[in-house]
Amino acid sequence: MDDKVLKLSASLAYSTVFSIAPMLIIALYTSDIFLGRDALEGTLYGELQGMIGSAAAAQVQEIVRNTTLSADFGWSTIIGAVTLVVGATGVFTEIQDSINIIWGLKAKPRKGKGLIKILLTRLLSFSMVISLGFVLVVSLVIHGVIEVLLSRLTLVFPEITVVAVYIINLVVTFATITALFAVIFKVLPDARVQWRHVWVGAMTTAVLFMIGKFAIGLYLGNSSIGSTYGAAGSIVILLVWVYYSSAILYFGAEFTRQYVQQKGERIYPNDYAVWVEQVEMESKGNLPEKKTASS
Repeated sequence: MDDKVLKLSASLAYSTVFSIAPMLIIALYTSDIFLGRDALEGTLYGELQGMIGSAAAAQVQEIVRNTTLSADFGWSTIIGAVTLVVGATGVFTEIQDSINIIWGLKAKPRKGKGLIKILLTRLLSFSMVISLGFVLVVSLVIHGVIEVLLSRLTLVFPEITVVAVYIINLVVTFATITALFAVIFKVLPDARVQWRHVWVGAMTTAVLFMIGKFAIGLYLGNSSIGSTYGAAGSIVILLVWVYYSSAILYFGAEFTRQYVQQKGERIYPNDYAVWVEQVEMESKGNLPEKKTASS
C-alpha cells in the first residue's frame, strides 16, 4: 500500500490497451522467421482465450489484424514502424519505472547521458518484445513434443494419460512463467540484484500468477462484467485481467525486495540510478494567522 501498487497496476493496465497490438505484431513477425505465422497465431489466441475468455481474445485478434504496416516503403511506413516500436515498448518501460519505485530506485543519468539512457531503455524494452516471439516459438515446439510424448504414453499407459497431460502442462507452464518473471526482475529495473534472489522472487510470483490466473478466469467466466458494458465489454475484461496480473507482478517485486532485506542484503542501483528514500515529516508550529484589513 505504501508503494501504491494498485495505482501502478491500473496505470499498466491502461498502457497495455495501447501497446498490446504493436507488441504482438512485432512478436509474431519475429517468430515468423522460424515457424509459420498461422500456427503461432493459433497458439497465441488459444492461450489468450484460456486466460481472458473468447470475447476478449477475439477483440485482441481483431486489434492485431487492424494494426498492420503498409508493404510499400515510404515515409508513412517509416513513421508507422517507429510508432509501432514505441507503442510496443511502452508496457515494459512502464514496468521498469514501477519496479524502480517499488525497489526504492530512480533513474538519474549523469549529465549529458540522458539521451543514451532513454535509448538504452527503449532498446532493452524492444529486446523484451523480441523475446516474446522467441517464447512463442519455444512454447509451440514444446507443445508439439508433448503431443508426441503423450501419444506414445497413450499406447503404453492409456489409463494415466489425463494425469500425465495435467502434470506436464503444469510443469511447463510454471517453468515458462518463472523464466519470464526472472528476466523481468533481473533485466528491466535499474538495479543490481543477485540471480539467487531473482529466482526465489520469480518462483513465488509464478505460483501466485498461476493461482490468480485460475481465480480471475473463474471470476470473468461467472460474472456479467462483459455484458454490463455492452460493446466495450471485451476491452473492460482485458483491462481487469491485466490489472489483476499487474498487481501480482508488483506484489512479487515487493516480495523480492523484502526477501533480499531478510537475507541482510540490499538491491543496489546500477550506473544510471540512485537510491530514493521517502521521509515523513510532521508540520511544526501553527500556520500564520490571516490578517484582515481594518477600515
